[in-house]
Amino acid sequence: RMVIVAKGLSDEESSIFEKSLSYKPQYGILAYDAVVVIVNRESKDSVFTIAQLKDILSGKNKVTAVMDGKNATSTVRYIQDSILRGGTFGANVVATENSERVIEVVSDNPGMIGFVGLSWVGDSYDPKQAAYQKKIRSALIECVKCEEKGMFARPSQASLAYGEYPLARPLYYILKENASGLGTGFMNFMSLERGQLIFRRSFLVPAK
Repeated sequence: RMVIVAKGLSDEESSIFEKSLSYKPQYGILAYDAVVVIVNRESKDSVFTIAQLKDILSGKNKVTAVMDGKNATSTVRYIQDSILRGGTFGANVVATENSERVIEVVSDNPGMIGFVGLSWVGDSYDPKQAAYQKKIRSALIECVKCEEKGMFARPSQASLAYGEYPLARPLYYILKENASGLGTGFMNFMSLERGQLIFRRSFLVPAK
């Protein structure tokens, strides 16, 4: 009845659903996550512009980039859409089984960078994540919306909320109900105060 995903519906997708269901599914943004660029603690380079990230991901810069799969994940799709703008990955982009493995690989290799969701590295109360933070750090990324040029931001709830960190990834609900039901009730719960506070406590940024 409802899914939570990192992508809304395109006009074409909405049209396909409308033809099969006789109504358009509702969708909207519930919260914002961040795609975090992580580097080893020993790495000399931890500040990047969007253009530099694009050069790495396209293979123009041969720094090894690690992510959780090349085809299926929301992180990969976001990077292709928002940084590469539909371009293809270079041969220097390698895949691991999951986000945890991305962190482990970057922890052991100072010359690599990795891409993971904020929820994997943003919770300083989690002992496992606190241990990760002794081996890796989050890179500073150029703020593309800031009026003052040359501003860089580290991923956090604050930098996402103020639009300073550029790699913000929306989390959407897509609701396949044409009347009040379980999916509609759950969507309403997540859109109101208690539901939004759950996202906040999960180190995401409430959208409402």
